[in-house]
Amino acid sequence: MRSDSTPSSNRRDRRLASRRARRRPALTAGVLAVGVIATAALTGTAPLASAASPADLSSASFRLASYSTPAASAVPETVAARAAVSSADTTAQAAASVQNDIAASGLDVGQPATIDTAALTAATQRLSAAESLPATFLPELTDEVTTAASSVDQRVAQLRGSLDAAIAKKQAEEAAEKARQEAEAAAKAKAEADAAAAARETSSSSGGSSSGHSAPAAAPAPSSGGGSDDNSPGGAQATARGMLAGYGWGDDQFSCLVSLWNRESGWNVHAYNSGSGAYGIPQALPGSKMGSAGADWQNNAATQISWGLGYISGRYGSPCGAWGHSQSTGWY
Repeated sequence: MRSDSTPSSNRRDRRLASRRARRRPALTAGVLAVGVIATAALTGTAPLASAASPADLSSASFRLASYSTPAASAVPETVAARAAVSSADTTAQAAASVQNDIAASGLDVGQPATIDTAALTAATQRLSAAESLPATFLPELTDEVTTAASSVDQRVAQLRGSLDAAIAKKQAEEAAEKARQEAEAAAKAKAEADAAAAARETSSSSGGSSSGHSAPAAAPAPSSGGGSDDNSPGGAQATARGMLAGYGWGDDQFSCLVSLWNRESGWNVHAYNSGSGAYGIPQALPGSKMGSAGADWQNNAATQISWGLGYISGRYGSPCGAWGHSQSTGWY
């Protein structure tokens, strides 16, 4: 009996061992899956699919559920925060640029040419450091950056506007000065030409003398001759009217000229202001300035008018321009 039962017992043992061997891989896989799921639950991380699917699993239907979180860069709060930081960088660059431009121009912009960006820098640094925190912390910090950037932007706009205005003013002043110098040069050249022509005419009509009139001693009496030698107020006005066309002026300028020199001298060729020393119809100060128009400047209305019109052309552009200045200031 013992010899018969031994083979049977051996066969049972072998069958049990075989069943246990077949169950061992499934049990191992189950334990592994439970461990992975528990780890994911405790850490909040998503397990990889390959970690939950051993290659030697015999059951093809066994799979672990995957879990994923949205990327931080796709969270709206994060997107807004990064946009605010980028905008703040642009604002800081604009602030530095306008301050450098003002310093390089050397112009007075009428206000301190500085921009305080300390608050913007601090707010940007806090927001940049908070990107690793939960998204709920970001909106308030983003608003701080946006508010600070807006304040700096306004200051940049103010300084940029002041700089543009200062540049425009400088350009206008330079253009006006250039025009004045050109007008004075043209008037001087014309006055010299007129003086030379008048000297030639006077020399020819007086038999070679330098002037048709003798120089007065103290207060010479005005000449009452006729035509171009009429030094009376009416004759002087007629002479002046005839000279207007030579400057490109029309009759509309004549009334302004009459008003101007009525106020200055009453068109008196010998008018003298003892307080200032101004002399003649245009009240040149000093009167000797009119010598550039002719040596007979003390007595000749035409010479005085020629100099006076040249002065008006170079300084005011026209008799009406000079009259307008005289009305507002009392002098021209």
